[in-house]
Amino acid sequence: MTKKQISKGILTKTLDWAYSKALTGFSGVDSAYKLGNSYLNQKGTLEQQVNSLIKWQTAKAGTSGFVTGLGGGVTMPLTVPANIASVIYIQIRMITAIAYMGGHDIHSDRVKSLVYICMVGNGAKELLKDLSIRSGERLVSKIIEKVSLKLAGKIGEKSVVSASKTIPIVGGVVSGSYDIMTTRIVGKVAKKTFIENSPDRQKPN
Repeated sequence: MTKKQISKGILTKTLDWAYSKALTGFSGVDSAYKLGNSYLNQKGTLEQQVNSLIKWQTAKAGTSGFVTGLGGGVTMPLTVPANIASVIYIQIRMITAIAYMGGHDIHSDRVKSLVYICMVGNGAKELLKDLSIRSGERLVSKIIEKVSLKLAGKIGEKSVVSASKTIPIVGGVVSGSYDIMTTRIVGKVAKKTFIENSPDRQKPN
């Protein structure tokens, strides 16, 4: 499977699947609304609540990466390998929950686009330029295409590192460590985008 096929096919569909599931939740997994509210109900400032959310979701991504990084034929919907789809879902739901905690309308195209942009981590800044020149469905479509391309590169890097380990259990540790690192970075970018750089935010109902 080529990088182009991953970015325009599987990854694009996976991002939309993950965002949809983040909004609605599914059996045994809370939606971004419930996740966000569970942290808003904790003691501390909004920043402390968001930091706590990032901390625990980062740990969850590491566990997911470790378990599915051991190999096997388990796949998520859309024929996506479980170690890719599960971490994408965890990150998308975390970012969406942070946006909600910051008082943003997570059903809007602009916020959806920002959530996708946060997925590229430190490379998000350059994609933010598109928000000022595009709107509506065209915006979301263009953003998700660019995000998918960048994520394809990251997934390729992760695969190379994991494949270089001949012992399965070591490969799982490497995969989990990579997922922890990327989820932490994504969380920090989401915090900056939806909390620190949003002076007009409103408290969620």
